[in-house]
Amino acid sequence: RSCNPPVGNLATGRTPVTLTTCGQNSTELYCFYPDQNLLHQVSHGCGQPRCTKCNANQPDNSHLPADMTDDFFANPISWWQSAQGVHREEIRLDLETEFYLTHVIAVFKSPRPAAMVLERSQDYGQTWRPYKYFSVNCTATFGLQDDLIEEGSMCTSRYSDAVPCTRGEVIYRALSPANKIEDPYSPEAQDLLKLTNLRLLLLKRQECPCHGSGLVEKPQRFAHYAIYDLIIRGSCFCNGHAEESPGSVGFLRELSSCVGVVHGKCVCRHNTAGDHCERCAPLYNDQPWKPGDGKTGAPNECRKCRCHNHADSCHFDLSVWLASGKRSGGVCDNCKHNTEGHRCQRCKPGYYRDRGKPMSSTEVCKPCACQPMGSANATFSRSWRCHPKTGFCYCKPGVAGPNCDRCLMGYWGFGENGCRPCDCARDCDQHTGNCFNGYDNEPFFNIPIGGRIPDLVQTTNNESEEEWKWNDHEQGFSALRHPEKCVCKEKVLGSVTDFCQMKYAYVIKARILSAHDKGTHAEVVVKVKKVLKSGKVKIARSNRSIYPESWTNRGCTCPILNPGTDYLIAGQEDSRTSKLLVNMNSLVKPWKAYLGKQVSDILRTGCK
Repeated sequence: RSCNPPVGNLATGRTPVTLTTCGQNSTELYCFYPDQNLLHQVSHGCGQPRCTKCNANQPDNSHLPADMTDDFFANPISWWQSAQGVHREEIRLDLETEFYLTHVIAVFKSPRPAAMVLERSQDYGQTWRPYKYFSVNCTATFGLQDDLIEEGSMCTSRYSDAVPCTRGEVIYRALSPANKIEDPYSPEAQDLLKLTNLRLLLLKRQECPCHGSGLVEKPQRFAHYAIYDLIIRGSCFCNGHAEESPGSVGFLRELSSCVGVVHGKCVCRHNTAGDHCERCAPLYNDQPWKPGDGKTGAPNECRKCRCHNHADSCHFDLSVWLASGKRSGGVCDNCKHNTEGHRCQRCKPGYYRDRGKPMSSTEVCKPCACQPMGSANATFSRSWRCHPKTGFCYCKPGVAGPNCDRCLMGYWGFGENGCRPCDCARDCDQHTGNCFNGYDNEPFFNIPIGGRIPDLVQTTNNESEEEWKWNDHEQGFSALRHPEKCVCKEKVLGSVTDFCQMKYAYVIKARILSAHDKGTHAEVVVKVKKVLKSGKVKIARSNRSIYPESWTNRGCTCPILNPGTDYLIAGQEDSRTSKLLVNMNSLVKPWKAYLGKQVSDILRTGCK
């Protein structure tokens, strides 16, 4: 499934940057009305203001930017305060990497601004875009309609009233009814939620109504911005491939002692890698990387490349992907063990395939053992010293042997130029050229340059099935779940002799009802519709199970049996457990009437 990291306060453990702080250069005297008076209706009276001093260098009298993001439960009355008399102030939180934003809450100690903008950057402060405009009068200040009148507008007057004069909140929700997002990892969602920096622009200060009621202190001593708490809720950005981040990683190690810090590096799942799981792991690039699907829950895992254990990484190649019909696009990097090819599936020049070893063996490719004097340099593939499948060397004229180490029958004088023809009616001594009269010498095969190699070893023109088969150490797939990932070689109905030699214990017509992956084996439930042959296991025309044998050793359930389809099935039985078995030697064909008649005739007349 797709994963969702937990949401936390992105401001915890990080210090905002402001343009000013009270008492930066010298002690400032400022005034304010006590909280308990301002929390009630202003009409009841504001009481007497209190005045005190602010000095950024004195811990007991400082109100620094870090006081906005400290623990608001442990320090409820700590706050940041700007210098006196400023109208435009900026509060910026710079994040070290990309995060997802959910909402922002600012709790003001001073009256809330009459005009303010919340902005975000997705490129580490190079460019900025607005999240929301806040104003007492949206139209007059920003030329925008108020969202209280027009839902979905970029501006609101909801959080710009001067009352309450303290502890007034400003709230922004990234996911609101106006911003409906079904998949949180879609490009549209990322454009809205992803950020590297957040900025509050405080553009217009406003006074508390208390200031008009017999003010005895100087008005400028009330002229400042002050914020108790800045809460920025969000999560690490992991593209749906992680649901946690480590407690201490690299650039965040200095924050590891802070409780509740939201770290920016993901603990990736689904075979992905990167700080944000934004790419596939080195050996898992067989299909394009995709984010998890937050709407359907599909994990969109990265798929392992089939490099036959000869590469540590692979890369995705679009042209290979398209040429395969969008089934496989992985190209293995730096094939080891003397292999080459997109999947390290063949031996590189100068080596040949050892048919006695699996393709995944580190010793599958053996060096060509060609006699340097007798083997040809100019073959039809200049880089080949021997044939990559058989190991047979390419010989000079008149030279023979798999290693090109002796003269062909009828030739003599093995040397730099090959062998010379005998000046005889028949064979001659290979060292002296003296003619023989008998036929006692053993003939050798000659492999001329560019000629066809004798069929000494059974090989095929294409890559053999074994080069592509699953090996025990590789990730297998059950065909019951991933039929498109399994390739099963079907048994064909050959001659009567071939069919009879298989000595099938049973032959039935059956409809596949369901297939079940049992973890250690597969079980397929069928409805037997006709019994053409049975053995020791009694078969009735009813529902029963058959058992594919090929599940455990190949990672695929072969042959593939699709539910809802009628098949002609001929296979073996296990009389001890009364099980009907199907394997790669079984005959499994979609049912056709002519096919059933053909097999019935063979059973009746052919197999005696």
